[in-house]
Amino acid sequence: MSDPGDGAGRPPTGVTAHRLTPMTGRDPDEHHRAATPLELLFDLTFVVAFGIAASELAHALAAGHVGVGVTAFLFATFAVCWAWINFTWFSSAYDTDDWIYRLATMVQMVGVVILALGIPEFFASIEHGERLHNEVVVAGYVVMRIALVGQWLRAAKQDPQHRSAALTYAGVITVLQIGWIATIFLPLTVVPGLIAFAVLAVLEMLGPWLAERRNVVTPWHAHHIAERYGLLAIIALGEGVVGTVASLTAVVQEHGWTTDAVFLVVAGTGLTFALWWVYFAVPAADLLHARRERSFAFGYVHIPLFAAIVATGAGLHTAAYYVEGHSDIGSIGTVFSVVIPIGVFVALVYVVYALMVKTWDAFHLVLLALTGAVLVGAVVAAAAGVPMAVCLLIATAAPVVSVVGFEWIGHRHAAAAIEARLSDAH
Repeated sequence: MSDPGDGAGRPPTGVTAHRLTPMTGRDPDEHHRAATPLELLFDLTFVVAFGIAASELAHALAAGHVGVGVTAFLFATFAVCWAWINFTWFSSAYDTDDWIYRLATMVQMVGVVILALGIPEFFASIEHGERLHNEVVVAGYVVMRIALVGQWLRAAKQDPQHRSAALTYAGVITVLQIGWIATIFLPLTVVPGLIAFAVLAVLEMLGPWLAERRNVVTPWHAHHIAERYGLLAIIALGEGVVGTVASLTAVVQEHGWTTDAVFLVVAGTGLTFALWWVYFAVPAADLLHARRERSFAFGYVHIPLFAAIVATGAGLHTAAYYVEGHSDIGSIGTVFSVVIPIGVFVALVYVVYALMVKTWDAFHLVLLALTGAVLVGAVVAAAAGVPMAVCLLIATAAPVVSVVGFEWIGHRHAAAAIEARLSDAH
């Protein structure tokens, strides 16, 4: 009997040299497809990128530069998320795990690190309002794109069935990269520079649509994609842990182990845990597998969703600055820095659900209203002079509303809606 191997052409023993393997595309229906150790290693670079973006946002908020900090954070987070998306969807379709693929991935990791190192300068240039300094960020993209374009050209040569899509990806990435490089040499001040950034970002998101609009969809794996997005969500949630530790350290150093310190531990850890619970409440993999045409909505809505998770961690870090007496935004502004991203995150989770099942649930509107009421309550408490730790504890109850609602009633509604959508797909 012949050795069946796996979707990447490797024998099931897995004990082989990583010789060249034809990049003919993975099987989108492959059983037990999971994230690889190489993908997990690649994701570690985004721990650094998210961490720097969150730290810069917290610093800007504490300094009272709210508009500057939020603007720079949104642009920087898009750059980070888009770099991850580029790699993830390609690897889902064409991971050969041979030595060329591995080295190309290493080059992309180098690019992500360079991008991350350019984020502080990017923030600073927006804060100072002079010339937009995105040179290092763009340099990181150039490094990543050299490897990625090579990978797409390799796929175009070795996978005739998807050649047009692969060439479109390679061509669009190359043309847009020239545009990004041009922003370095043009003397753009902040506002024109950010406008150019926004235009190029929109064109970047149109690239995949142009490549896959002719029913020549690259062979990405739905369950693999859903798992990869879940893993990045967990990495983003790590910023909540970092923010909790920062806040707790500030309280303990200032006042020792007090009731506020205990409240902060419960609030930060509970908030991170509740956000995790809410995110993984819906079986996105099955829905994405049945409704592959909704991949763009699934993939793109996650960009602000990831940003909201990271911003929540930055908000907790901002609370640490407030406790230390190094914040200019006061208690109300500090609580806003936490409750706004929480609200955005919860709302976007429901948006993703609605887009995937193509229906709205009235019960979800009730849960969203209750979530909003809790978040408003946290702000009102801050205005009334309630200690920061207690305000954060109140804010933690916001995602808990969805957790309780799902476990009590919502899971039955979700099961019925998902079953109906899967039946329609079949």
